[in-house]
Order: sequence, then structure tokens, then C-alpha cells
Amino acid sequence: MAFDLASVRSDGAVVCVHHNLLLSESPVKLIEVTKAFATEEQCLAYLEAKRWPDGVRCLTCGSKEISRITRKVTKKSENKRAQLYQCLEPTCKAQFSATTGTIFNGSHLSLDKWYMAVALMVDAKKGMSALQLQRHLKVNYRTAWYLCHRIREAMTDPDGLKLTGTVEIDETYIGGKQKGHTRKLKNKDVVLGIRQRGGPLRLVQVKDNKAGTLYEAIAQHVDKGVEKIMTDDAGAYNFRITKFHAAKHSKIRHSRGEYVRGEVHTNTVENSFSLLKRAVIGTYHQLSIKHLQRYLNEFSYRFNRREDADMFDATVGRMVGVKPMPYAKLIEEHAFTPFVRF
Repeated sequence: MAFDLASVRSDGAVVCVHHNLLLSESPVKLIEVTKAFATEEQCLAYLEAKRWPDGVRCLTCGSKEISRITRKVTKKSENKRAQLYQCLEPTCKAQFSATTGTIFNGSHLSLDKWYMAVALMVDAKKGMSALQLQRHLKVNYRTAWYLCHRIREAMTDPDGLKLTGTVEIDETYIGGKQKGHTRKLKNKDVVLGIRQRGGPLRLVQVKDNKAGTLYEAIAQHVDKGVEKIMTDDAGAYNFRITKFHAAKHSKIRHSRGEYVRGEVHTNTVENSFSLLKRAVIGTYHQLSIKHLQRYLNEFSYRFNRREDADMFDATVGRMVGVKPMPYAKLIEEHAFTPFVRF
């Protein structure tokens, strides 16, 4: 992956140059990111190219007639970014920056730290906690926590892409320690896992493990033309009178100690549960129900792209299309919980 960057002369003229740094075909490493984005100008030029691949346009009127304003950024100044754009359309004259209206908007954190955080999070197989990010970036915990959640906001896959072919479905439980299965939901939250064999994974936070609740989530993520559905022998999985009635539904009898019968098993989705739980135990230690779906989105996003060499590039590209997330909104009691449990 190569970067086309732009430099700005003292007279305001823009000189486009090709950055010689060619990143490897393997996933981007932190050292490559720090070398490629050593200055604020390099960071802004990269962000500009991701947001406006065909040239900068005014965010208010869409005009391509813009000028660039460079300004000095210091720790004491109120300026957050070294470069502004001024629309030259006489009826507009709007000023904006490469971060205006994006998830980067209003952040006092330098872009190189943003990029380092993205590189760390997309490369961390079992996730990256805010405490770890705090140590890596040398920022306070609140800044690291807020940064993590804003990056996760760009890791939500569109709901329109439904799973087909052979699909495995199972549920797991995330939460406090508890012996046995009696009253399992007392201290734990239900996570429904849906994985297409040879395809993507979906992890969905649901309020309970009742048949209607599970079916609603399955219908949202599985195409009605799915060929085969593999589940365990839990009574909640019954598709005979649903839109999946034409699919071949095979059950593996976990209650009888059966785990594989030919092609019938749920091992593929259960493998992803194992990785998720290692992340919870070894990295995060605990997850709140309020933000659980956001962590699940991050995990499935990274899992589905684990072979992609351009995950860093793709993630930053998503971030410029995500609206700002105020801190006050993030800490609202039920701002991101898909349901309220009492």
C-alpha cells in the first residue's frame, strides 16, 4: 500500500508528491505507520486523500474552488489542525478542515496518535484495552477509552449483507462468574453467534435466549435463501414455520455428548466464541452491557478481515465517513444499549 501525499509551500501552493514508502503485503505494522505519518502534514494529506479521492470539495456547497490556509499549531493554541480549507464560492465562503464532520471532529489528539491507535486495534487479535492504549500513546485513561470507542464506531458492518450457504448458529454467555446453567441470565448477557462457513461472522447481543428473540436476530442477519442451518439441539431453534422453512436444518445433540456428525457441527462458530472469551478474560477483564455490542462489532470486524493486508487503510477510510460522537452521548446511560434490562 503506497500513499500519495501533498505538501504545502509557504506561499500556499500545493505540491503533490508520491510517498516512496511501500507498506508490505502483510498487515500493517505499527513501525510502518509511525514512519509514514511522522508529521501532521503527512497525516492530513492522507486523510484528505481518503475523504476526497477526486479532490477537495466544500462541505457546504460542494464547490471544488477552494483555497488552503496553513496555521501554526502549538500546545497553547486553540488550533487543532495545521490546515484549513476556505471555499471560494462568493455565496458560501465556508471554512472547514479534513476532520470536520467526521469521527475525528473536535479531537485535540494529534492525528499520528489516532493512526497509531487504529494500527494497534486492527492488529490485536484479542483486542486492545483502553489501559493498554493509554500506555502506548502516553495519554490519560479517559482519552484512551474515548478514542477506542470512536474507532469502534467505524467497525460496524452494514446490516444489508446477509449470510447465505451453510450457516452455523449458537449462543454464548458473557458476564460474571456463575456455577452451572441454572438462572444463567442472572449475571450474564446473551451473545448470538452466526457464522457462514467460509464466510463472515456476526455477533449479536440479545436480551434473552427465547425462541422469538433469537429468531428476530437470525432473520436480520441470515438470507431467507440460506441452504443449510446448523444448530445444537436447544428447543429455541425451530425454523419449520419461519421464512427459513425451505433450508435444511440439522441439529447436533450436545445434550447427548455429540459434537460432530459428518458435516453437522457448530464448531466453526464455537471457535470464534473461544477467541472472544479469551479477549474478555485476558484483555478487557470485564465488559459492560451498555457497550457490549460495540465490542462485538469490533471483534467480528477484525475476525472477518483477518487475512486482509489493507485493514488499516480500510478502517481509516470508514472513519472519515462516520459522524462525530460527543463524549456526553457516549456516557449516556442507555445511549447504545439495544434493549433495557432491569
